Amino acid sequence: MSGAAKISSSVLICVTCDVALESGRVEASYLGQTFPVELPRCPKCGFVYVSEELALGRMLKVEQALEDK
Repeated sequence: MSGAAKISSSVLICVTCDVALESGRVEASYLGQTFPVELPRCPKCGFVYVSEELALGRMLKVEQALEDK
């Protein structure tokens, strides 16, 4: 799946489907570990939006902890 999101009136919009992203449970995987997380996702195509803040913050810390094991 490829996609992108744009911000319109403080709402994230799927660029591919032109619909608002909705918060939903998705599974993030890294090094064979799977984690359930709540993230904005497109209800039509399933695109999941991961903010830069989340990717460089909490997710980076989890990646580093898993790599250290």
